Amino acid sequence: MLVGLKVADDAGVYRLSDDLALVQTVDFFTPIVDDPYTFGRIAAVNALSDVFAMGGTPLCAMNIVCFPNDALGMDVLRETLRGGLDVCAAAGVAVVGGHSVIDLEFKYGLAVTGRVDPAHIWTKTGARAGDRLILTKPLGTGAISTAIKAGLAAPDQVAAAIASMLELNRAAAEMLQRHPVTAATDVTGFGLIGHAVEMVEGTEIGFEIEIGAVPLLPGALEQAAIGLLPGGLVRNRDFCAALVDIDPGLAPLRVDLLFDPQTSGGLLAAVPAAHCASALAALHAAGVAHAAAIGEVIAAHPGRIRLR
Repeated sequence: MLVGLKVADDAGVYRLSDDLALVQTVDFFTPIVDDPYTFGRIAAVNALSDVFAMGGTPLCAMNIVCFPNDALGMDVLRETLRGGLDVCAAAGVAVVGGHSVIDLEFKYGLAVTGRVDPAHIWTKTGARAGDRLILTKPLGTGAISTAIKAGLAAPDQVAAAIASMLELNRAAAEMLQRHPVTAATDVTGFGLIGHAVEMVEGTEIGFEIEIGAVPLLPGALEQAAIGLLPGGLVRNRDFCAALVDIDPGLAPLRVDLLFDPQTSGGLLAAVPAAHCASALAALHAAGVAHAAAIGEVIAAHPGRIRLR
């Protein structure tokens, strides 16, 4: 076991030989959009992401379904599964089965198995002082999803959020694999800051994040301004508060969105400063349009995040 229960990483890694290891992960959640086909696609993209976040390649997956038979028709389940199957097919991942149970609340996701070279595993720890931090997707899916539920999200905001959640992290991972990544994770339910804390807590380095450089989804700030923030954002902020230093004068709403819980978010990677520009150029050329350098790894403030 190379990565297991002793560390809180994105997936487990088990070595089979000197040059081959299995990556294993599981993720499922309740519907985030009304359309079942789109929900299935988002859930599958989200589940595959943890393998990409370890520097691996997903190979096969199994469906996980909790379904309220009496409340929803089989066409909803059929379309959800079709969405997941289509995403897996596009990613070259074989769906080999799954399991379902009757439940009061609909949930769907995947258990995913992938492969990785044991010599090139990405983990959350390992970033070095002087590295630059790259984020590959904009933030704000939590705020936009909350606005969708309230019926207050504009069509362009909904479209941008869904497009972001449907973007596989495969291209981002492939481009970053051409560079010496020292640490990586994907940004999901704990928000950018929550996952950044996981990368520095208990280490001898800290992160300094330039909040103005962090890309945001269209409408995220506007929805935050009218109070449409998910409960998970508040919990993330409260949980991380003791480890975050916020420079005076920063826009409070923009700071809040750094704690916004993401669904199918982007990769957060540390790369040596000398490789940052070429990594960003490769990402942009591969269609990862919102990838941005958002900060750096510092020796000061070990185990802490500084926002400036």
